[in-house]
Amino acid sequence: MKIAEFVQTPFQQNTRVVSCEQTGKAICIDPGEESPEVVEYIEQNGLDLAAICLTHGHLDHVGGAAYLHDRFPEADVIAHREEAELYYSLPKQPMLMGIQPHQLAALGMDYAEPPKITRFAEHEDVLEVGELRFEIRHCPGHTLGHIVLVEENERTVFSGDCLFSGTIGRTDLPGGNFQRLIGSIRSEILSLPDDFTVCCGHGPDTTVGRERASNPFLSM
Repeated sequence: MKIAEFVQTPFQQNTRVVSCEQTGKAICIDPGEESPEVVEYIEQNGLDLAAICLTHGHLDHVGGAAYLHDRFPEADVIAHREEAELYYSLPKQPMLMGIQPHQLAALGMDYAEPPKITRFAEHEDVLEVGELRFEIRHCPGHTLGHIVLVEENERTVFSGDCLFSGTIGRTDLPGGNFQRLIGSIRSEILSLPDDFTVCCGHGPDTTVGRERASNPFLSM
């Protein structure tokens, strides 16, 4: 498995292109903004983009979905069905944050309508990408339909905005719930062995063991 990481948006969100080195099949997890760099990486490496997978619908994780899908229209767009309302509200999300319409273009937040979700992610679904197998786990608490992706053979979990190095995702936004998020992390991420790498939606990677031992929110 090869992971290319692109730090995007004013929120420093981690967009990743994850590819199977044997077959060239790939997915993009959380395209945060319009990114010629991501497209160039896919094309120059001869990758076959099978899917655009969205851990959740916040603008900094889906803002580049339309741009990417326009260039790779055969790629599935995957999100949990409980995330659909938030995802489709993308053009309005900046205004809900207090940003004025005349400010959108300058901030890179003048979003087009996002592409249609072509596959709803269900808990315990398996997304096959070449020889990679990503188990989808519903992990609500940051948003209602947040998912994480687990590649057991590669000892890696893509945690979106559920779990970060030393902290957890926000729960003060619509659909957030602190107790539900803690429960989700414990059941869907901390149930993995300590050596699993956690690829977070923001900030550096960590491990399940490190967070189990030292994350202050998980020792409460």
